[in-house]
Amino acid sequence: MRPPGGSAGLVASGIFLSRLAGLVRESIFAHFFGTSAAADAIKAGFRIPNILYNLLGEGVLSASFIVVYSKMLGDNDEDADLLAWAFGAALGLLVSVMVLLGVALAPYLIEVIAPGFSNDKRDLTIAIVRIVFPATGILVMSTWCLGVLNSHHRFFASYAAPVFWNLAIIAALLWYGPYRTQDQLAIDYAWAAVAGAGLQFFAQFPQTVQLLKRRKLSFSRVAEPLRTVFRNMAPVVGSKGVAQISGYVDTVLASLLPTGAVAALTYQQVFYLLPVSLFGLSMAASELPTMSRAAGSVEEIGATLRTRLNAGLRQIAFLIVPSAAAFFFLGDVIVAFVLQSGDFSHDKAVYVWAVMAGSAIGMLATTMVQLYNSAFYSLLDTRTPLRFAIVRVTLTLILGYLCAIPLPPMLGIEQRWGVAGLSASAGVCGWVEFALLRWRLNQRVGQTGLNRAFVAKLWAIAIGAGIVGFVLKQPTAHFGPRLQGLIVLPIYGMIYLGAAKALRMPEFDTFIGMLRRRLGRQP
Repeated sequence: MRPPGGSAGLVASGIFLSRLAGLVRESIFAHFFGTSAAADAIKAGFRIPNILYNLLGEGVLSASFIVVYSKMLGDNDEDADLLAWAFGAALGLLVSVMVLLGVALAPYLIEVIAPGFSNDKRDLTIAIVRIVFPATGILVMSTWCLGVLNSHHRFFASYAAPVFWNLAIIAALLWYGPYRTQDQLAIDYAWAAVAGAGLQFFAQFPQTVQLLKRRKLSFSRVAEPLRTVFRNMAPVVGSKGVAQISGYVDTVLASLLPTGAVAALTYQQVFYLLPVSLFGLSMAASELPTMSRAAGSVEEIGATLRTRLNAGLRQIAFLIVPSAAAFFFLGDVIVAFVLQSGDFSHDKAVYVWAVMAGSAIGMLATTMVQLYNSAFYSLLDTRTPLRFAIVRVTLTLILGYLCAIPLPPMLGIEQRWGVAGLSASAGVCGWVEFALLRWRLNQRVGQTGLNRAFVAKLWAIAIGAGIVGFVLKQPTAHFGPRLQGLIVLPIYGMIYLGAAKALRMPEFDTFIGMLRRRLGRQP
């Protein structure tokens, strides 16, 4: 059996490349759009079709298809191939119907998602939604490839494939950006996303087909496992659905704030998802197939899950805690380093920093939730994560509204800063979801979780490094955002890693070993 997190480096490498391309895309986007009305329209317009991706995409495949398919690979490869093709065909039909409905209902979806948009801004958002929905459908089908590849422990290609999506959009921005109005460039951006989705799918499809040796559709032969996949899928779609409610209510509330709030919230999510995906999704994705194949008595399965989960949680915390501290102390440096250019000025970087600082509150909890969800999915329990997601979303709706709308005026703060309240309230609710998941899993498999002394030690060295970085901001400010970032951020990272090495943390050795393996060989 692979060591805990043994394949996480492959996933993290692919995610790193795709997220790096995403940061380049966002940097160029910020140069041309800043926090303008067109930027709001693009961000809201992409978020609406992303309902489809988030409901039927990667997380759903992980919780339903990968679990069943991985178990079948160990028993009957031929039937496993038939299941993969049958599920792909059924998913393709479902996605096609939803894309058609999304295109037809775009004006009505705008009223629900961004009621604060009107006139030209609303019309532009509708046009973007209608272009992007088919692209999102293609991206959902690319996650079918991801499900097959991950089950065979082929992680790198599926997580690096989004690089092609980003490159298509980057090319469009660089080619058309200097000559178009912002509204015209927004439409070009949407069409580039369609082309990029096709590239992302075909970057994975050949390798996927190569793994599926029996290329035949036979629904009757795999009827029972196919029903199991869809039975498992329903609660996960529900879980994703309630999570989407939270995300889209944030967009609704942000659309009611002054112009730029929707764009600032979305910029923050780009930065937030980088560490969460690199260090949380990579661990959860690499561990799910292995945990799903755990066999033996109830006690033996529980022992396997505890071992893998606890080791994964320590590695996640080792990397997420400094990420959260950097968001809090150095968020303006990070944002300015990537985005400050053209229409994106330093005061906008500070605005996004406020949203990032709020999100830092729940970053560790949200990341650990992904690994706990994988543990439940490996036990074929998709309902428990759904129930606790509903609790989190309900709390997020209440706290998000209070912190974004009435609280800023009560505190004498400008209304536009309410968007920071949205991210902070979501972080608090993330801790509630984490606590519930840990409590329930501990009842089933025994004690799991992080040692408090270990977490306290991580926060101590991260805060110490953050204070040094914060102090360095002022004397380096006149160097410009790029040079400042190249000075302050590496110093912050070196202080944190140096302290971890001095304290002889085994997670430091694991992290360095992973880097050496990835740098020393091709994926």
